[in-house]
Amino acid sequence: MSIHGKYVPPVGAVRSGGPQSRPVTTDKQVKAKFTEHLQEAIQQEGLKISKHAYKRIIQRDIFIDDLRWQLITQKVDEARKKGVTDSLVLLDDAALIVSTKNKTVITAMDRKEAGSQIFTNINGTIVID
Repeated sequence: MSIHGKYVPPVGAVRSGGPQSRPVTTDKQVKAKFTEHLQEAIQQEGLKISKHAYKRIIQRDIFIDDLRWQLITQKVDEARKKGVTDSLVLLDDAALIVSTKNKTVITAMDRKEAGSQIFTNINGTIVID
């Protein structure tokens, strides 16, 4: 292709000679790279756990299996769609404070400890039996 009489090589074409040469990128390579980035993004869609929450989960011996994490993630997404920004998630044996806006677990405690707490700056509660 030429623009104003100057040759413009197609995207991904190798220029001859010189240190600025780059390899030709095929459509398959571009699609593979995009698919790789998309899969990474999808994997990161779940809830993140802050360092503080992680320490509390370990310290308080709280165990939440994968199926319950998926349910919590789903309910947090639903709450976010309804305008909730910070949520208290009550489970049978634990309580989590979650930033639905950032999809991040802020802190965690067992239910016994949660029974004597006052929670502020929470605009939604999710109860999971």
